[in-house]
Amino acid sequence: MYINEKLYLADSKGAYQLFNDDPETFNAYHSGFKQQVTQWPINPVDEIINSLKDSCNNLIIADFGCGEAKIAASLENATVHSFDLIALNDQVTVCNMSRTPLPAASVDVAIFCLSLMGTNLNDFIKEANRILKEGGILKIAEVESRFYDVQQFVKDVQKFGFNAKSQDLSHNLFYFLDFSKRSNINKRKKSKLPQLALKPCLYKKR
Repeated sequence: MYINEKLYLADSKGAYQLFNDDPETFNAYHSGFKQQVTQWPINPVDEIINSLKDSCNNLIIADFGCGEAKIAASLENATVHSFDLIALNDQVTVCNMSRTPLPAASVDVAIFCLSLMGTNLNDFIKEANRILKEGGILKIAEVESRFYDVQQFVKDVQKFGFNAKSQDLSHNLFYFLDFSKRSNINKRKKSKLPQLALKPCLYKKR
């Protein structure tokens, strides 16, 4: 099984174990990803940076699946917590992204830029809800072809304590979705949360 397939078909605990057992596997994956980015008409992380750069003063940001931590390097007036499975530089905190070390209600913006991978997407969105302040912004950028139904996905994310804020579906390859935190997830509520799912997006096989 190729690296990309393993990442999309495993949960975050399995991916964390995979890369920590063999860090070179992460380097191989990231190298392939960087090659893929050069073929895209836009880089989603640059779009996210541009959306925040004029209003980032004193913001506290969590970047889930940060790679080289480009957001942290680009938004010098913000405090950016960069998380990934392996640290490519000293700005990255290594962790399973479903359980970050941040305290509850401590973040203004949570970002998933091409990082909603694996089988436990619910855990990632729950963690974003936990660490975001009320009214904080959840930003999701994903490949268009990964969505079974983008409007249903938006509806489902809202059930995790969010309101839909904006959608940019104008790009041919990527969707950009913004949500604002409405409330904490009610753990006592009897109704079950929907199971979030995206299609695997396989880059160059390695």
